[in-house]
Amino acid sequence: MQLHKHDVVAKAASILDNYGIADLTMRRLARELDVTPGALYWHFASKQELLGAVADHVLAPACADQPAAGWRHRIEIVCRALRDALLSHTDGAELVSASVAAGRSEAMALILSQLGAAAVEAGMDPGQAALAARSIVYYVLGFTADEQSRLQWDAAGVDVPEPSPTENPSTRFAFGLQLLTYGIGAEIDAGARLR
Repeated sequence: MQLHKHDVVAKAASILDNYGIADLTMRRLARELDVTPGALYWHFASKQELLGAVADHVLAPACADQPAAGWRHRIEIVCRALRDALLSHTDGAELVSASVAAGRSEAMALILSQLGAAAVEAGMDPGQAALAARSIVYYVLGFTADEQSRLQWDAAGVDVPEPSPTENPSTRFAFGLQLLTYGIGAEIDAGARLR
């Protein structure tokens, strides 16, 4: 049987979901695919390249075309889809964060582009819009990494108190997004006053 790149990514995603990022090694992946570790390097030059492909697999649902909507609503849609994609995989936020830091995720480049376009539509210049897009992504990654850590502690039976017992994670997430989008609006208003 010939090994295909998509088979390698699918098996790596399965290992991620079942065991977590710490157990996603080239050796384990090769063993589960019943190939030598060297066979994996035919498809991926490095583990970082493989992790970038797995990150793109994780992010694929968040890369859908954007509906026609106002810029704030588009940012919220992208961010909710990003959070959902990260939460759908064990250690999804940690994996994607590492891939983003290494510049290995094509899907994240698309997400950043969508967020940046929304910020430009809001009235930001392209340089500031790119910074705003990255800030928003960092918020989503950090929030979701914290959320996944809490879920793992809870699954292990450790009692971890919620930051605010009266609000669920989705409510807190939406509040943070609202602060970010209002911040973009305030930045645009301040820039207009300075001109």
